[in-house]
Amino acid sequence: MKRANKFVVRPQSEQDRELLHELLDASASLWNELTYERRQQYFDGESVWDTADYRKQYVGVLGSATAQQLIRKSKSAWKSFFSLKQDGERCSPPGYWGKEDDGRTLRTYVRNDQYTLKLGDCSRLEIPVGKELKEKYGLGYTERLRLEVAGDPEWNGKQGRLELYYDEPSDQFRAFQPVNVDNSRLDSPLADETAALDIGVNNIVACTTTTGEQYLYEGRGLFERFRETTREIARLQSKLREGRYSSNRIRRLYRRQTRRRDHAMDALARDLVERLYEEGVSTVYVGDLTNVLETHWSVRVNAKTHNFWSFRAFIDRLAYTAEEFGISVEVRTEAWTSQTCPNCGSTEDTTRHRDTLTCTCGFEGHADLTASEAFLRRHETDVPRPMARPVRFEWDDHHWSELPHSRESSKEARTNRSIHA
Repeated sequence: MKRANKFVVRPQSEQDRELLHELLDASASLWNELTYERRQQYFDGESVWDTADYRKQYVGVLGSATAQQLIRKSKSAWKSFFSLKQDGERCSPPGYWGKEDDGRTLRTYVRNDQYTLKLGDCSRLEIPVGKELKEKYGLGYTERLRLEVAGDPEWNGKQGRLELYYDEPSDQFRAFQPVNVDNSRLDSPLADETAALDIGVNNIVACTTTTGEQYLYEGRGLFERFRETTREIARLQSKLREGRYSSNRIRRLYRRQTRRRDHAMDALARDLVERLYEEGVSTVYVGDLTNVLETHWSVRVNAKTHNFWSFRAFIDRLAYTAEEFGISVEVRTEAWTSQTCPNCGSTEDTTRHRDTLTCTCGFEGHADLTASEAFLRRHETDVPRPMARPVRFEWDDHHWSELPHSRESSKEARTNRSIHA
């Protein structure tokens, strides 16, 4: 079974930091150029597999093996895209890692036999770089970039492809090391539980598991901060001279806004997956949200669905994170789950008002949590009614923190008042 170790990576000097940053930036450039060519070929009805030799173009900076890993990662992403389309799922082709001027995702992948990770009193990571970077930064012909590592590994096993990226909000470089672990050495019970997620805009994720747990990640505060930055950008744009559309300050605000949002999304995916892993969840069902973008038309909802959240990007983040823990993510239709009463099963006698779903049978509960429960019941026959109060989380710019007394909140799930009266 596959698991992953997490580390903080620390360049030993400012020169090493610049070298690492340039390496990651070149990786993003390769990814974007390859993605652009494949998208153009796809929309022109041509094969996406016949592309330029990007390994040869970037070998001087990244090295042959690392360049090839990025190309393989791109190929895998496109294969997944075509597989989803073949299954009838509505999805978008793989996207870019951001523009250079507006900030981009700084990430690279190092083949399992191309890096050395030594742990101990002076833990370190050594990775290869291309000949051009070696000459620019004074490394010897056989020398590799040496980086300090902080963090203790949770798993021992055969090492896999290393993912190295820059976390801009914390100004740290981080690494994920997948390892293949023998099932007999796992310290958790056999994972056979299931979870279902209802993804939205006010409440980003509502989750129900077959263990009876429910989690709710609220997004209103995060979205309001996003809107404040959007309004400030619009104010600055209105003051630009005629013919100008941007400025250094506006570009900085765009970068900050995007990175804050992406940081929150990454942290949510990881926090949720870690909790599901502890619950013994092996499969997560996620609703297909493609039609959401087509049915919502108001200005405020449009800002959320089109500008704030990228649903497909979040599902991809969730799937990548879940893979580290051996959890599979499956996208399925969630039609009618948000209007289904869990007591009587009606979809016609229910009414939704903001976060509350009510039914003429007497049911009243949180709409998104009820939807995730109905979604789970669609795929699992043996689903107990949630016994504990849902755990609610709110973003504080650094972590998803549990709200005080969230487990005792009475407004989250009031089921069939006629029974409990």
